[in-house]
Amino acid sequence: MAGSGALHITGRFVRTDLACIAEEPGAAADPASAPEAMLVENGRITAIGSRDEVPAPPGARRIDLGEGWAIPGLIEPHGHPSEAAQLLGEGVIDIRPVTLSSADEVWSSIRAALAAGPARVLANGWDPLLQRGLTPPDRAELDAVAGDTPLVIVHNSLHSAYFNTAAAREAGIDRDTPDPAGASFGRDASGELSGVAYEAAAVMRIAGPVMAAARARLPQRMAEHLADVRRRGITTVADLTWTSELGPLYEGLREAGSLPVRVRGYEMSRPGATATVPLENGDAWVRQTGIKVWSDGSPWVGNIATSFPYLDNAVTRGIGLEPGHIGRANYTTEQLIDIGSQYAGDGWQLACHSHGDVAVDSTLDAYEELIRRFELRDHRFRVEHCGLMTPAQFRRAASLGVTVSLFVDHITYWGDVLVDDLFGERGSAWADAGAAFAAGHRATFHNDGTVTPYEPLRNMAVAETRTSRTGRHLGGGAGVTRLDALRAHTSNAAWQLRSEHEVGALAPGLHADFAVLDVDPRTADPEALAEARVLATAVDGELG
Repeated sequence: MAGSGALHITGRFVRTDLACIAEEPGAAADPASAPEAMLVENGRITAIGSRDEVPAPPGARRIDLGEGWAIPGLIEPHGHPSEAAQLLGEGVIDIRPVTLSSADEVWSSIRAALAAGPARVLANGWDPLLQRGLTPPDRAELDAVAGDTPLVIVHNSLHSAYFNTAAAREAGIDRDTPDPAGASFGRDASGELSGVAYEAAAVMRIAGPVMAAARARLPQRMAEHLADVRRRGITTVADLTWTSELGPLYEGLREAGSLPVRVRGYEMSRPGATATVPLENGDAWVRQTGIKVWSDGSPWVGNIATSFPYLDNAVTRGIGLEPGHIGRANYTTEQLIDIGSQYAGDGWQLACHSHGDVAVDSTLDAYEELIRRFELRDHRFRVEHCGLMTPAQFRRAASLGVTVSLFVDHITYWGDVLVDDLFGERGSAWADAGAAFAAGHRATFHNDGTVTPYEPLRNMAVAETRTSRTGRHLGGGAGVTRLDALRAHTSNAAWQLRSEHEVGALAPGLHADFAVLDVDPRTADPEALAEARVLATAVDGELG
């Protein structure tokens, strides 16, 4: 799929690798700093500058981008495209809060699906914090709704799922089934399954049979999903639910000409396991980059590890939390070290899901020991999400050479919930991107699809303003500059994915991946940037 021959592309280009964007919020960018021409040969940039500096060579194919602004191809450093391809689309009931706003709509959709008489029903996107009136259903309630039809309802966080007796039977799960490592099945006082699964391993086990149909069509669904990713200006996406089966799948798409974006995989860790491929693998299109590890869970279901309790109110009781509830980690520090040791000694980058301040401390303690034990240097270990990570923890991470990726879009959708319902004023410091950059990090932002839509431009805006969709400002954290915001989804993300030698900037020697916007991303106000249209996306210089 690489471009061949020479392309002479004219337009207006934004180089985030150079200091051509104002460092202070609100300050103007230098309009003369935008190059107007770029030469691409065999998919790579060979020159970029003014039209005089980069003339069209004989025989080059000419492309004019018109009035749009070309920026480096956007990079999603923490996505789940393989999960999203299965959980979105035909055969899955989309009940996400970005689709349905009320509890009545959620239940109406589920009941309508059941009334059609399917063999089984999978609904994705349950969120009682945004769909007020939903309460955690137990197995008996779901039996009453679905009868003998297997029913699985996946929480929008992907960290829990509800199921009925028929679904448990189909998945081969009963009261004697042991809990998977780092996950669990809820049980009542008598030891019977209560109808809830917590964390990835348990969720995947209970949802496996009902997702089988989606997996059977995964190549087609993946191609369609990644085409949508590219339409959003994203040219590289990381898959943090990578499994050994995905490498051949992506390679098959590539050979069929159906792989529209680059993919970086993070294989899901398992106690006692090792990586399923050599450290040196793949190429600029498809490569396994690292290993995914978990410390704690989701703030929305009450299992992030914090040093303080959740608030006690009708909302927290409605999601099943007792007064004074304090979330706990899924793994101890010692277990994280043991799991990390299976991979770090071979040179693998680790990416650990950590939201609560206690979980972050545990992750950094484990990383510090692994770095010491294996005498690691350029490890680029990652902390993922960083919800309640403090400025002191960001500084400690930077001193260890640990990098961070923040889920800033939580502020957009759940900003009010974080403060009013879950954590009080502590919630106003959620996803403190300003503190990350102040500590010296090459921080990145992500959307963790399917939790929120792929919207990197909105991530940039909300990282600047820290404003929820109701207009509330979360003042407990600091905003970022426009240059840092743009780099979070371009050059910083490429570096974090160990791909800075391939993508992330519009510079000679790199692949000609770029997105064309209808606004100047250097000077547009935050909301205009968030709402900007992607006019075109190019990989290796080829628009599509």
